[in-house]
Amino acid sequence: MKFYIVIPAHNEESSIGLTLDSLVNQTLIPKQVVVVNDNSTDSTQDIVESYSFKHDFIKLVHSKSSNDHLPGAKIINAFYCGYNILDDNYDIICKFDADLVFPDNYLEKLACHFEENERLGMASGFCYIEKNGHWILENLTRKDHIRGALKAYRKQCFLDIGNLKPSMGWDTVDELLAKYYGWEILTDDSLQVKHLKPTGVSYNKASKYLQGEAMYKMRYGFMITLISAIKLAFKKGNFKLFINYMRGFFKAKKEKPEQLVTKEQGKFIRQLRWKGMLNKFS
Repeated sequence: MKFYIVIPAHNEESSIGLTLDSLVNQTLIPKQVVVVNDNSTDSTQDIVESYSFKHDFIKLVHSKSSNDHLPGAKIINAFYCGYNILDDNYDIICKFDADLVFPDNYLEKLACHFEENERLGMASGFCYIEKNGHWILENLTRKDHIRGALKAYRKQCFLDIGNLKPSMGWDTVDELLAKYYGWEILTDDSLQVKHLKPTGVSYNKASKYLQGEAMYKMRYGFMITLISAIKLAFKKGNFKLFINYMRGFFKAKKEKPEQLVTKEQGKFIRQLRWKGMLNKFS
């Protein structure tokens, strides 16, 4: 299977070389890897250029955005700067972060999963972070969710969901829409990916209401947003996050930003969310 990979990178000099090392040493070599240098002020560009000189499947493109570490729009806009230079001769399109170290058989194992199940739309391994000298499962990991750091989409699934949404919540709505269109999602816990920078460590204060706004834009409604906000805040061990999520939801409800899904899709998403919640109590 032909894998195309896009990697947005902003000031990733400490990790991008390790990420690219793990990709060039795959048992199944990707056909294209595009690194998007997103307004970096460190040596990210030089490091990527050194790899592109050695490997003709690695390309470097440039994007000019703000220096803010805002989740959502910034990273997806950078993704499109890379995606738009690619042709459509791929089987799997991946959006990877620039701070991951993949096991050597990562792409080969994903290819096997996609080949074995023609309705498999998205697949990934699990993210591990270093703590006290040991690599442990990142606490945001769920078996029914693929982390935004390491998304891999079958081509038709990617097209069906309308590609990626430049908004906070893009890495949840993509899965919900995949299910809406009848695609399956798989996480393989045998594929342990080292995540060098834990999720969210660079997000600034301007991003604090965006999670709640995303819940509004996914048409969760008040009750599902309330339950989701409690769960997320509890998992992150910070009650203040719950307040911020709910403020973001009500702020969006008042300002009415553009929704990420249609009314019909929203109805499906709410039914899916309620079913998942009720199953955990049954």
